[in-house]
Amino acid sequence: MRYYFNRQLVCSVLSMLVIYSVTAQQQYEWRTETHNGYTYKYVTNDPTHTRIYTLKNGLTVMLSENHKEPRIVYRMAVRAGSNNDPKDHTGLAHYLEHLLFKGTDQYGTLNWVKEKPYIDTIYGLYEKYNTTTDSFARRNIYKEIDRISGIAAHYAISGEYSKLMENIGSQKTNAHTSVEETVFEEDIPSNQSDKFLMVQAERFRNPVFRLFHTELEAVYEEKNRALDNDARKIQEIKHALVFPTHNYGQQTTIGTVEHLKNPSLVAIRNFYQQYYVPNNMGLALVGDFNADSMIRKVEKYFSYMQSKPVAAYQPVPEQALNVPVEKTVFNNTEVGVQIAYRTPAANTREALVLSVVSKVLYNSKAGMIDINLNKQQKVQNAAGGMVQFKDYGVFSLSASPKQGQTLEEVRDTLLHQLQLLKSGYFDDALISAIYANNKLSFYTAIEGSTSRAVGMVNAFIKNRMEKWDWEIAELDAMKTITKKEITTIANQYLGNGYVVLYLRKGEDKNIVKVQKPPITPVETNADKQSLFLKNIMSMPVKPIAAQWLDFSKDFQKSKAGISDVYYVQNKEDGRFRLHYRFEMGARSNNLLPIAAEYLQYLGTDQLTNEQISKTFYNLACTFSLNVIPEGCAVNLSGLEENFEKAVDLLENLIANCQPDERVLAGLKARYMKQRAAAKSNKSNIMQGMAAFAKYGSNNPFNSVLSNDDIQEIHSVELINILQTIFQYKHEIIFYGAKPLEQFTGFITAKHSLPVSFVSYPPQKKYNPVSQTANQVLFTNFDMVQTELNWVINEGPYDGSKEAIIKIFNNYFGAGGTSLVFQTIRDSKALAYSTSAMYQIPGKKEDFFSFGAYAGCQSDKMEETISTMNELLTKMPVNEKGFEQAKQKRKSDIETERAVGVDIIFAYLNARAKGSNMDTRKQEYQSIDALTMKNMVEFHKENLSGKPYTLCVLCDEKKVNREELGKFGNIQILSLKELFGY
Repeated sequence: MRYYFNRQLVCSVLSMLVIYSVTAQQQYEWRTETHNGYTYKYVTNDPTHTRIYTLKNGLTVMLSENHKEPRIVYRMAVRAGSNNDPKDHTGLAHYLEHLLFKGTDQYGTLNWVKEKPYIDTIYGLYEKYNTTTDSFARRNIYKEIDRISGIAAHYAISGEYSKLMENIGSQKTNAHTSVEETVFEEDIPSNQSDKFLMVQAERFRNPVFRLFHTELEAVYEEKNRALDNDARKIQEIKHALVFPTHNYGQQTTIGTVEHLKNPSLVAIRNFYQQYYVPNNMGLALVGDFNADSMIRKVEKYFSYMQSKPVAAYQPVPEQALNVPVEKTVFNNTEVGVQIAYRTPAANTREALVLSVVSKVLYNSKAGMIDINLNKQQKVQNAAGGMVQFKDYGVFSLSASPKQGQTLEEVRDTLLHQLQLLKSGYFDDALISAIYANNKLSFYTAIEGSTSRAVGMVNAFIKNRMEKWDWEIAELDAMKTITKKEITTIANQYLGNGYVVLYLRKGEDKNIVKVQKPPITPVETNADKQSLFLKNIMSMPVKPIAAQWLDFSKDFQKSKAGISDVYYVQNKEDGRFRLHYRFEMGARSNNLLPIAAEYLQYLGTDQLTNEQISKTFYNLACTFSLNVIPEGCAVNLSGLEENFEKAVDLLENLIANCQPDERVLAGLKARYMKQRAAAKSNKSNIMQGMAAFAKYGSNNPFNSVLSNDDIQEIHSVELINILQTIFQYKHEIIFYGAKPLEQFTGFITAKHSLPVSFVSYPPQKKYNPVSQTANQVLFTNFDMVQTELNWVINEGPYDGSKEAIIKIFNNYFGAGGTSLVFQTIRDSKALAYSTSAMYQIPGKKEDFFSFGAYAGCQSDKMEETISTMNELLTKMPVNEKGFEQAKQKRKSDIETERAVGVDIIFAYLNARAKGSNMDTRKQEYQSIDALTMKNMVEFHKENLSGKPYTLCVLCDEKKVNREELGKFGNIQILSLKELFGY
């Protein structure tokens, strides 16, 4: 499950949702209608057509139809998060989120009557454990908890909720807890709504907190992973200083180590009964359904819930910050400065104005920080933004220093930009440009069921559903904001009271990990089913027929000069997407990625880079040159109404970009600093280790320019790459409103093409190593956790194997019902995160490979490795799990709908694998014939007994080399070997 220190929802998705292009005459008014006996409210001119119902028991139901694909996005939101945690049991809301996946007295159990006495005993033992201070007595109590839990587990069915969701065909089973919310998430086929709502209603009827001590260990692991996450740790510290009284800063979502070690099931049950009541919950459904029918179903299943008064969190108002509060934070990866201001509550004009202020300062394209700092390379990088909670918001600025720059200088540089804004020294056009870009964001948000659902939840949590008319009108309100109002509000709220964090590299001596308690592996009963599950599975549903793409009809092909054009017309909204696609990437020219970044800082003989950046932003259009190892693309997207102007600007920039030695010198310095910083990032290190495991010492990850090579780069080289890029063969992809003939005529006239294409430079090839014996690659890194990654190289790509591989992945190692997850996390509580997947290449010339992962505590490393190795050697057989994996994949295919430009990319992906048809069709037709015997044979042929390379990243002080050597010959890798510099 996920937890958040704050919930900044999809770029403030609510704001995205409410941004709607309307005329000034249009009104947003509340209306009430009654259909088929159900009364709902709605707002006129709401582009989401959201209906807001309130059931008799107080449950808020938010429905929005979206018929683009046969799926429904679900969110159940509860106004209860870490704000509501008892002071002596922080982390409780997050605990509860995890436990609501464990089932009820109807599912998740083989025999509730026999299981219940043991659950009751465990409740009592934890209460005793919670109040006992003597360490010897606590150990004995925990031994008894472990023993009784083992007995209770014989009656429990681990992961049955996830199995129910897989049977239904859900794709995104998850949940998150934040400061003022807990939200449960699913994405289901539209024909499964009755089954689904029945399960969800049952989930909240009488939850049973079974398998608690193993799930508690998973939360311990989550806490330890958070201790290795510098960004989360820094945010906790920042919020603690911004909110010295409010629980936003005084209680972390995951809780303190001390409270984690002393849980109370009684307190968790009390929390559930207090806050999980219908008048404190909001159910959002967006997708392919009829709202009149759906509300009847919701009431049918959820009307049993009974309302009761809810004591909401009532914070003591924070005292104003009048002077700067400074703190130094030591960590592994982050070096820089963060400045934070406390801002007003949601639902206020001030909050809306400050959201615009944040974009005037930084919008990643043409804000003051973008133009004055990032484009001029006055710091390594800088950013800003707003996080809006219900009671307050946080306005933040951040930057990291370039070489030789002090943190104090970085701080002053950021504050200077803010002072310029407060004094009115910014372009008035920025305000209207922000409006245009928000209009573009609307088009993206409105088409997606997920973004609509997230927006509804955000409004519900912040008590804004009753102000939905304000939400719908927010863009119009934004349009009325003036420069004078911006400077007035900025001066009022962004004054001398703020928090400054100085982030420096160094050992954080405050880290204390949650220690591993002794846990005996529990029975998961993975092959068992409750009667409830059997009944759900037997319920008939109307099938959804799979739809196959026909590449001869679903998009159009044409020519623009000598380039092939692939085209789909956009009849849905006012956006366009244009791509110039090359089969030439970094492996063909290792200067290409640097040239791509250089382009973002260049002007032409007529326009400065600042003018270009501002013009693109004013047009609500974005360009980029994206480079991957085997390809690149020049991309342009934005508002259709500005398409022609944007193309003119892009073509002019690439054809006439001018060298700038000052920019290149700054870029080299920044690039060198980035390379050094990459060695402090454990994710980057793991990528390097995986590449070393797959390809050996000469691999795609470390075959990079040396530091000396970078210093020798000249502008003329990079400019030549940019100005000649269109001389190489490329395909043109377009999704927009222009008819095909009109588009090809325009692009032929505007796009610079040669008479014939120049041949691509030769591409550097890498072949997987031949693994003949088990090997361990070890790299030392100062961290709390241990990261483990297994790599097995397999044979060349064969499209006929895709069906069995995807079923195998579902069954063996992908998701909460897989063998790997059930064994390593649910049964043995060894890791919070673990998975194992057979990896399918994207091109027919490439090879299959297998990768497995586990993140665990260092003292669990040996047992985790042994457990994964056992699964790789002998795969447990679970017929029901296998059938479920098949059904899940079939359901996924049946409800997939490629639309718009995705049709073209589906064609290009199929072509890369040597096919001229929708590859899903062959896969789908192969699924029914697959048997458990096929799975066993696949595992035996491809994994069992195969030599592997195991990558181990952890603190060397926590490793017994001798013990690690049991798993293969150890090779210690330095960061220089991994990164190539």
